[in-house]
Formats: sequence, C-alpha cells, structure tokens
Amino acid sequence: MAHPVYQGGSVNDSVAVDAKRILLRYGAPIGVLDSVSEEDRIRFARLIARTSLPEREVKLRKLLEEAGYLKR
Repeated sequence: MAHPVYQGGSVNDSVAVDAKRILLRYGAPIGVLDSVSEEDRIRFARLIARTSLPEREVKLRKLLEEAGYLKR
C-alpha cells in the first residue's frame, strides 16, 4: 500500500488552534490576533510557553508590538 506524500507549508490545525488559545489566554486582543499569521501565532505561543508565568502577558504584548501587529 502506498503512503501519501505530504508537502510542506501546511500547519497542523490542532497546533494552530492551541497556539491561538495560548495567545488569547495571555491577553492578545481578538481583533489583533485575527491579523497574526499562523506561523507567528505558533512562534509567539512557543516563546510565551518558555516565559515565566508572571511575565507572559507583558512578553506577548512586546512580541506583538515588535512584529507590528499591535501599536504602542
């Protein structure tokens, strides 16, 4: 039986959904988050997960500002 061939470029839906939940949990505005690419959502969520709990909201806001998704 032949195995399907997968091509790069698509992101696992469950990872993208989990990333969005993490970002929402730590204060990303929904309107802003809708404009953030899936790749950035996942990248930001991974960075937030490695940040100490008390610093996560501030770190997320800084990431969104630096990437141009959120104005100061």
